Amino acid sequence: MRYIRQCLIILGISLIGEILKYILPLPIPASIYGMVLLFAGLMTGWIKLENVKETGTFLIEIMPLMFIPAGVGLMTSWEILKSSIMPVSVITVLTIITVMVATGLVSQAIIRKSKEQRK
Repeated sequence: MRYIRQCLIILGISLIGEILKYILPLPIPASIYGMVLLFAGLMTGWIKLENVKETGTFLIEIMPLMFIPAGVGLMTSWEILKSSIMPVSVITVLTIITVMVATGLVSQAIIRKSKEQRK
């Protein structure tokens, strides 16, 4: 029963995200609205971590399975994508490098800041 309750909480927040997507005229995916709402709820204490922890852990563990349909979709669309493989590859590599650099810089800044606060 605990897992059903946790899943319903997460699905309810996702539903609110979907509703916000249609109400607000911003080009933001509904999943982002849902994640922001869940994060805000957890940070404010409105949602207790114990109320979503086990289901959240389960969803993270099965996340690789969620990429299988996307991969199959790419394989079935190969004829359409073949002509633009080079630009897509270059954009993908540049995006990966950009994300890695940005993540590294932010991580280093956070580590430096936490070390300064400990002193």
